[in-house]
Order: sequence, then structure tokens, then C-alpha cells
Amino acid sequence: MANQFDFIAIEGVIGAGKTSLARLLSERHNARLVLEEFEDNPFLPKFYENKKRYAFQTQLAFLASRFKQQQRMTSPELFDEWIISDYIFEKDRIFARLNLDDDEMGLYDNIYGIMTGISAQPDLVIYIQSHVDRLMENIEKRGRDYEKHISPDYLKDLSDSYNQFFYRYNKAPLMIINASEIDFVNNPAHLSYIEEQIFEQPIRSNTHIHILPDS
Repeated sequence: MANQFDFIAIEGVIGAGKTSLARLLSERHNARLVLEEFEDNPFLPKFYENKKRYAFQTQLAFLASRFKQQQRMTSPELFDEWIISDYIFEKDRIFARLNLDDDEMGLYDNIYGIMTGISAQPDLVIYIQSHVDRLMENIEKRGRDYEKHISPDYLKDLSDSYNQFFYRYNKAPLMIINASEIDFVNNPAHLSYIEEQIFEQPIRSNTHIHILPDS
């Protein structure tokens, strides 16, 4: 590989394929895989049923879980391993700003501000974009019961929040993959092209990857 990394983080809206891409890259390049522990959040199913009532509890549970993972990722025993993760710590605040009211957001920011300064920082961030119809299709395919309550309007708002966040993102080189019309899970050519851009081509901030559906 021409490009060597200690830590790659992959991001995207619910259903974009970030976990699938993280798994594939870690398997093919012998990296330690760190996945977001969303299934351990006891408030998440309740949140999708009643966002206003359970947003704050859900957000704090995610913040605590993600921070514990960040601490493990910076532990000395992992210094000789390189890591691929399916999230960045800053994503937590994207959801918080979308779901919390002003008073809750003020309390959240007090806690978040303490934690964010000592979180692990990636060498490369990959942001997977996708249109809402494709996101809904992917969510339906994986069939998680609690995700049945996710609406297209919520995904649209979330996508807009992600786009605004990454438009200003400058903490690491950023690679943006438009995945609305491609399938890196089932099409080896698409995956190989993405790998080439990550590991063989010069990395610069705000690199965009567009793959034609028939390529």
C-alpha cells in the first residue's frame, strides 16, 4: 500500500453502508475493526417510537458508550495495530443537535466538551453519501425491528445535517463516496476502485469518489 494509516474512520447516515465498508476493508487489509455499539443502547428502540421523550437518554447513552470505545482505541496495547472504525466521535453531536431541545443541548455540550478533547483522531475520514430512497431500501433489507419507525423525513433531515457537518470538516483528510448508484458490497469492481483511491492514490482533503453504476 502506498498510503499507510493508523486509523481510518468511515461515516454516513443510517443505512449508507459504513459498517459494511468498514468490515470489508478490515478483512482485506488486516486491520482491527471497531464498530459502534448501538445495539447496547437500551433507549434506542424507545427513541424511534417517541423521539421527543427519549432523545436525551438515548444521546447520553451513546455518548458514554462511544467515549469508552475511544479510550480503548488510544490504549497503549493498540499502538502496534491499525484501526478501521464505522464512526467518528464527533457524529454524536450531529444527532444531538437534530434531536435535543435547547436546554438539553446545553447540558449535553458541557459533557461533550470534556470528552471530545481526548477522543481518538483518525488519519482519514471516509464519508458515504446516499440519497434517501437508497437509505430506506438498505434499512428495510437489514430488517431491524426498531428501525421500522425511521421515516424518510427524518433521514432527509439527518442527511442535511451530515452534509453541513462535513462541508466544514477539517480535522483530517476527508474522502467522500457517492454511493447512491453503486454496490461495493456485491460488486468487486466498485470495492476495488474504492480501495485504490484510499490506499494507492495521493490523499488530500475533500477527495470525492464517483463510480458509474456500470463501471
